Amino acid sequence: MSSTPVYIICSPRPLVGKTLLARLLSEFLLLKNGSVCSFDINLKEPSLLEYLPRLTETADVMDTYGKMQLMDRLIVNDDIAKVVDLGFHAFDEFFKMIHEIGFLKEAERRGVAPTILFIADTDRVSARSYPMLQEQIPPKALVTIDNEYVVRGELPAEMDTGRVLRITALPSFLKTYIGRVTFSFTDYLRHERDSSTELHQWIRRNYTSFRELELSLLAAAAKPSQGR
Repeated sequence: MSSTPVYIICSPRPLVGKTLLARLLSEFLLLKNGSVCSFDINLKEPSLLEYLPRLTETADVMDTYGKMQLMDRLIVNDDIAKVVDLGFHAFDEFFKMIHEIGFLKEAERRGVAPTILFIADTDRVSARSYPMLQEQIPPKALVTIDNEYVVRGELPAEMDTGRVLRITALPSFLKTYIGRVTFSFTDYLRHERDSSTELHQWIRRNYTSFRELELSLLAAAAKPSQGR
């Protein structure tokens, strides 16, 4: 049985590029698979729902009903990849919840493969949060995102020991360009004839990184079953 991937993009800090990453990953999965279901758990940050309204649902983890609604959607092995843009305000509550309900074990039992994409930062809050994730999340399911726009230099040593996906920074004018709610990364690849442009190469590089991440996660997931 194939596993349904669930990508949870998170950070305890605001404005570190979570929604940008969620947009990129959602568009990549839609291009590759023909379908994706994304969830927006944000308050005042840039909203994934604004950028991808046809692919995105809002969700809330601050009350019991909202938690149940979201978990019911994420725990289904329906071969439709899920992307969760987890706002910083809900970081602690979300991971407390999945720990209490045993989400990771239940997901494995049902053929769902959650992956936590933690956007690294050098602040104290991130430094405290990362060890918590290491205790709770299996190494094969925890990926550190090295967003060059956020971490301007080397990753903190403790965050550079496992899986790392690096995103290079764009010049400010291109960052403003892709920040428009009408902008689509995949449409740009399809319609921009000059493949040598910086933005074209940046998008392709990130899409390639996502594909390589998928393959590595599949390989890691296969190892335990081979040893049983």
